[in-house]
Amino acid sequence: MTASPLAPDAAARPTAPAIGFFERYLTVWVALCIVAGIALGQWLPTFFQAVAALEVAQVNLPVGLLIWVMIVPMLLKVDFGALGQVASHARGIGVTLFINWAVKPFSMALLGWIFVRHVFAPWLPADQLDSYVAGLILLAAAPCTAMVFVWSQLCKGDPLFTLSQVALNDAIMVVAFAPIVALLLGLSSITVPWDTLLTSVGLYIVVPVVLAQLWRRSLLAKGAGHFQSVVARLGPFSIGALLLTLVLLFAFQGEAILRQPLVIAMLAVPILIQVVFNSGLAYLLNRRLRVPHCVAGPSALIGASNFFELAVATAIALFGFQSGAALATVVGVLIEVPVMLAVVALVNRSRGWYERELAEAR
Repeated sequence: MTASPLAPDAAARPTAPAIGFFERYLTVWVALCIVAGIALGQWLPTFFQAVAALEVAQVNLPVGLLIWVMIVPMLLKVDFGALGQVASHARGIGVTLFINWAVKPFSMALLGWIFVRHVFAPWLPADQLDSYVAGLILLAAAPCTAMVFVWSQLCKGDPLFTLSQVALNDAIMVVAFAPIVALLLGLSSITVPWDTLLTSVGLYIVVPVVLAQLWRRSLLAKGAGHFQSVVARLGPFSIGALLLTLVLLFAFQGEAILRQPLVIAMLAVPILIQVVFNSGLAYLLNRRLRVPHCVAGPSALIGASNFFELAVATAIALFGFQSGAALATVVGVLIEVPVMLAVVALVNRSRGWYERELAEAR
C-alpha cells in the first residue's frame, strides 16, 4: 500500500461540516429501519426468504454488495502514509492500541458473560445466548475506521494523530481481527468456523482495504479537492447501504423481537458500559502520561468506538441473518451516535480540568 502523494493530513482535513445530516440522525434512521424491517418481514416473508437464499460459500450476495458499498468509501479516508507519523504521537497511540487490542475485546467478552449469560439470561432465549455473546465480541474486536474522524474534529483533536492511529489500527486489524475473535469465541465455548471467519476477513477487510487504497491513489492524482468531493458524494451511499442492510436484518429478526421487545435494551447495557469504561480509561491514561488534550480526546474516542459495519458483516457471514449475533451488532449501530456524542461533550467540557492537571504535573 502506497502513501499518498500529499501530506498525510492534506486529504484527511474535511471540507464539509464535522458531522453530516445522515450521520447526526443515524439513531433515528436505525429506529425507522427496525420498524420498516419488522413490518416488511411480516408482510413479505417469501421475498426475504428468497433474499436469504442468495448465498455462495456462506456469503449472502446482496448483503456482501451492500457491505462493500458501506465499507469502501470509509476506507478511502485512511492514509497508510500516515504510519510515518506514529513515532511523533507514541504515547497517545500506545494508549489507544492498549485499549483497542488488549482491553476492549476482552472486557466486552467479560461483560457479555456477566449480562447475557447471567444477569439477563432468564429473559433472553436460551438458544441465542451464545450467539448474543459472539455478536458483542465481534462488535468490540474491530476499532472504528470512519466515524472517528468526525469525533476527532468535534473535540478539536490533532488530525495527524487521528489519521496515523486509524491507519495503524487498520493495518493491525488485517492480521489480528480473526485470531482475537477466534480466541474469545473459543474461550466463550462458541464453535469457531475458521474457514468462514477467514473468508469474512478477506472479503470485508483485506479486499476492501486494497481496493480503497488503489482508488484513493487514483483520486489523489487528480488533486485533494477532487478527492474530498468524491468522498463527500459517497457518504450518503455508504449510510444508505447500511440502512438497507439493517432493513434486511430486522425483516428476519422481526419474530424474535416481537416475542421479546426488550432484548435490544438488554443487549445495549454491556455496550454502553464498554464505551464508558474504555473511553474513560483511555482519557485517564493519557492524562497520567501527560499527553496533550488534542491527542487524549481522539484517543479516548477511538478507544471506545467500534467498526460496526465490519461486525455486522462478519456476524451475518458466521451466524446468519436470524442469529442473535447479527442482532447484537445492530444494537451497536443503534446507540453509536448518541453515546459517542455524549463522550465528545464530556471530553470537551473537561478540557480545562485536563489541562490544569497537566500544568500542575509539570
